[in-house]
Amino acid sequence: MGTTKSEFFSDEQNKLAILFKALSHPARVAIIAYLLKVDTCICGDIVNELPLAQPTISQHLKELKNAGIIKGKIEGNAICYCIDTKFLKVFEEYFSNIRSSLKNKCC
Repeated sequence: MGTTKSEFFSDEQNKLAILFKALSHPARVAIIAYLLKVDTCICGDIVNELPLAQPTISQHLKELKNAGIIKGKIEGNAICYCIDTKFLKVFEEYFSNIRSSLKNKCC
């Protein structure tokens, strides 16, 4: 596997790449959609919703959590997951800058 040479890119570019990579799997997009619908849930709820095994769901939740897209709070013997809205600000700023840059341009 090749190196990414991430040190040659800005912190913002690296952070955005991590977010986009975490969202680049359809199961993770489905997990986000489910969390938006129910607000909070435990892993078992997602297992009941998606056609994936519990260990697979757990791995996807781990990736989303490591990227800062979701957060989990321990409740008893389970972790309750929800969307971490801080990541939305990063996307909003990124796409707002794109929109502003393209506003006066055409190809």
